[in-house]
Amino acid sequence: MRKTLRAVLSIIIILSCLLCNFEVWADDTNEDEPIRDFNGSGSIETTGNKLPRVSAESAIVLDMATGRVLYEKNAYTRHSIASTTKIMTAIVALENGNDEEDVVISKRAAAIGGSTVNLKEGKTYKFKDLMYAMMLRSGNDAAIAIAEHIGGSVELFAEMMNRKAAEIGATNTNFVTPHGLDDPQHYSTPYDLALITQYALRNEKFCEIVGTKNSVFQGSNISNTNEMLGLYPGADGVKTGYTGQAGRCLVTSVTKNNWRIISIVLGCPTRTVRAQSSKILLDYAFENFKNYEYIKKGQPLQQLDVHKGVLDKVPIYSDSDITLPLKQEEVDKVKIIYNLPEVIEAPLKSGMKIGTANYVLDGKLLATTDLKNLETVGRKDFYFYFDSIFKTWARLVHN
Repeated sequence: MRKTLRAVLSIIIILSCLLCNFEVWADDTNEDEPIRDFNGSGSIETTGNKLPRVSAESAIVLDMATGRVLYEKNAYTRHSIASTTKIMTAIVALENGNDEEDVVISKRAAAIGGSTVNLKEGKTYKFKDLMYAMMLRSGNDAAIAIAEHIGGSVELFAEMMNRKAAEIGATNTNFVTPHGLDDPQHYSTPYDLALITQYALRNEKFCEIVGTKNSVFQGSNISNTNEMLGLYPGADGVKTGYTGQAGRCLVTSVTKNNWRIISIVLGCPTRTVRAQSSKILLDYAFENFKNYEYIKKGQPLQQLDVHKGVLDKVPIYSDSDITLPLKQEEVDKVKIIYNLPEVIEAPLKSGMKIGTANYVLDGKLLATTDLKNLETVGRKDFYFYFDSIFKTWARLVHN
């Protein structure tokens, strides 16, 4: 009886360990399962004032250019983010590494579980190849190898990731690893993850990698785990993720008519649901918002008086384009608040910042642009007046 009991307990313990390990290490596994009824999900209403409903635990849609939030669901709540972590891993690595650098694989990298590209301890790979392996196939071993190469260790690289997050403004985020396997101290929010993605998408190499559907690694074809590439028109990135705690996660970038938006869904039950949820949110954004141009860079706005200037007035120009994603009923509600002095003191240099123009909707700042003087204006000093008097006297004498 005791032997039987011990055997049963042993089996329970082994099974428990296996189940626990599966939950922790199951990152991005089964990413090739088919997507079912993707286009059929579009039957859900996405137009009008009613916000769409999605099965994700949390989600956000962000305008790339302005950072305006177009949709949110629990967007500021901390959540496990699985391999979407690798967005930050990639941008930190790209800013500190070089494509042709050699990366030697450590025992720690080769031994990691979950989704891997089967890197071998002691073998050398090119940095660029590992970047593609990490972002397309979500290789956890590639993520560790890159982190150790750039930061010296996983822990030091995580510090680099956290410094970059703070720099970007992702203040409700903490990274422990470069791969995103479940850890209670490793988390972000949809909003922070959107800010990180927005920052990363400004890097051309990053865009090239995450927009690649298929590549070759060590002689074998590899395909991107991001199901939205090829499924949703205009999709051009960025990263998938899955762990037991995080659920199915997906960060998507879509560009249509030079307008790029970012959608994020976290905590979806299946790969199909995360794809459908992403489609619903993207459809909602593109169908309900349009870009309205308010001002072009270099466009003159008004003229300001110049005190003691050789010119009495100077025109003030916008230093950037301002185009805002708005619903039709919001267009007339946008207020432009100019922060300018009534008079400018001479002298003035060309390109000097004179003030700002803020574009505000319902009390929220949507965009801001610097206002500059593009003309050099001298000051009416003693020499100016002396020169003026002398020239006047010379004309009188000549006449």
